[in-house]
Amino acid sequence: MTFTIPNLLSLLRMGLVPLFIITLVNNDPRKALLIFVVAGVTDALDGFIARFWNQRSLLGAYLDPIADKLLLTSAYVVLSIPSLNHGTQIPLWVTILVIARDVLLVVVGLVLYLAAGIRKFPPTVLSKINTVLQVAAVVLVLISGTLPENRSIDVAAVTALYLVAGLTLASGLDYVYRMARLEKKAEKLDRTQA
Repeated sequence: MTFTIPNLLSLLRMGLVPLFIITLVNNDPRKALLIFVVAGVTDALDGFIARFWNQRSLLGAYLDPIADKLLLTSAYVVLSIPSLNHGTQIPLWVTILVIARDVLLVVVGLVLYLAAGIRKFPPTVLSKINTVLQVAAVVLVLISGTLPENRSIDVAAVTALYLVAGLTLASGLDYVYRMARLEKKAEKLDRTQA
């Protein structure tokens, strides 16, 4: 197995997750914001390098989304703990929605793979927008911790979090609908081949 530059960037992003959490535990939202932004840059770079220099790999197809989910899930969990977040609070119910959607996708994907042999689950446009908004909401929450008296940042963060909640629900339902259609197509194909 060959490690590509995008794979190494994904591993670096995974390595930044504990540092991100430690900075929040140590009440340093500025450093946490910096680490989160650096992690975001590694995400953008690994995708660009993989496409531009044709360094896509099977390992990268797994590492990249795992690194993204580790970072985002950690951010939502830690920033919903009142004693660790001195900015806008991420409501616990938003964090639960974000995590539940991801668990739902993994479970539905696994069931479809085991039951119907469906292996590809490409992200939808709605899902990509949802991820971008989740990241933006975390950035706004972190900024609100560095600028505690800035009311407009608080309003922007709360608005982003409510949008995240709505898009998370919509994206989860969209995935369930798409997976049901894929499963029906697989069943129809099985019947025609039998």
